[in-house]
Amino acid sequence: MGETQNSQAVKEQDIHQLLKVRREKLAALQENGKDPFRITKFDVTHHSVEIKDNFDALEGSTVSVAGRIMSKRVMGKASFCNVQDIEGNIQSYVARDNIGEESYADFKKYDVGDIVGMKGEVFKTKTGEISIHAMEVTLLSKSLQILPEKYHGLVNTDIRYRQRYTDLIMNEEVKTTFVKRSRIISSIRRYLDGLGFLEVETPMLVSNAGGAAARPFETHYNALDEDVKLRISLELYLKRLIVGGMERVYEIGRVFRNEGLDTRHNPEFTLMELYQAYTDYNGMMDLTENMFRHVAQEVCGTTTVSYGGVEIDLGSPFKRITMVDAVKEYAGVDFDRIQDTEEAKAVADEKGVHYEARHTKGDILNLFFEEFVEVHLVQPTFVMDHPVEISPLTKRKSDKPDYVERFELFITCREMCNAYSELNDPIDQRARFAAQEEAFAAGDEEANHTDEDFLNALEIGMPPTGGIGYGIDRLVMLLTDSPAIRDVLLFPTMKTLGGKDQ
Repeated sequence: MGETQNSQAVKEQDIHQLLKVRREKLAALQENGKDPFRITKFDVTHHSVEIKDNFDALEGSTVSVAGRIMSKRVMGKASFCNVQDIEGNIQSYVARDNIGEESYADFKKYDVGDIVGMKGEVFKTKTGEISIHAMEVTLLSKSLQILPEKYHGLVNTDIRYRQRYTDLIMNEEVKTTFVKRSRIISSIRRYLDGLGFLEVETPMLVSNAGGAAARPFETHYNALDEDVKLRISLELYLKRLIVGGMERVYEIGRVFRNEGLDTRHNPEFTLMELYQAYTDYNGMMDLTENMFRHVAQEVCGTTTVSYGGVEIDLGSPFKRITMVDAVKEYAGVDFDRIQDTEEAKAVADEKGVHYEARHTKGDILNLFFEEFVEVHLVQPTFVMDHPVEISPLTKRKSDKPDYVERFELFITCREMCNAYSELNDPIDQRARFAAQEEAFAAGDEEANHTDEDFLNALEIGMPPTGGIGYGIDRLVMLLTDSPAIRDVLLFPTMKTLGGKDQ
């Protein structure tokens, strides 16, 4: 009879009874000296998909696989079960005459969810399914919980995120996403290593969390009796390394921002920043375009990827447009003709764009961009030359000093990265920090604070440098067609339930 259990269909008291039976089975195994939790290893020689892909060479050979029983069909003296491992699943034929009467009696009591080791010969059934003819079955771990019914899987989104381990078992596409995430990061590393970049590590606990516009998490370091913050960016320490003569550096690591949760944001996320001496933001654009194309081709096998039903072309040259021209195109407002902040606020009032009293002309230009432009940037687009007011660490444009050599890459209406020709003038940088301190005093909680050690490093001398920060999670979302950042984080941040995370 079939042994698939639909945990959503049975009554609560029946579930408790089923759980009780599983514990009784474990107790019986332990009393008979067959405690699965005392087994320390099992020699795996092959995996499921590997066997299926190489059936011609492996037919008749003895293999050992291990994994979780996902279904089981007992038919008197012989049974079938399906075992799932990291690659996929494979059927096993288990007969009393092959594994012995005692072992077969034990096997019949195994539950869906139990982890087993299976040793046997590779063969093909009469229906053509590649399978393993079991000679030995070893119970490696007893499952004391009940898996969701396999045909419906685990569909409750909240439970999926909180119990990612169950989600990975029941939803094959979820496992595929996270395997692809690992390959994306490996591909990035190979690409940058091939260009001579060095991967480095910088502090997560810092006294001054700078390098981005975000509120930090704060904590206390007991040993030094000092308040410290979790980093919001990798920038300022990586630039110190450029000062020290490490001409090409990158870091991939977690950063922490004390902000809200939505489909694009999680308070801890993976950021990659890289810095290259003797280049500018144009060099960073070329590197970014080539890297996105390389990673997509290597991981997805194509430079045309589908996201939300829309084909995204990473193979063609990315569009490049200034922020001023983008606002002019989509909002019909030319900020080159706006003389000052007062005039910018008047236009904002006319267009219904909300701003704060402290905002200047540059801030309002950025508000117009967010309001009217971002929604149109589906295909890869470099938006360049931001106002200096929102770019405190960026080199000014020599011909337009109110703007800076900065770009953001947008794909599917989302910012994918942010890059500069890095400001290396310590005098200008000190003035920018002072302006940020004024903004903080005026109520901007995300403003940067003055970093004296970083200023000292700039005074020692930093060469002309291009730098960029990539949201790794958003790149993974793009290349796995995932609608929310939680879908590409193994353990996303969740609100605590009943005093502990459940």
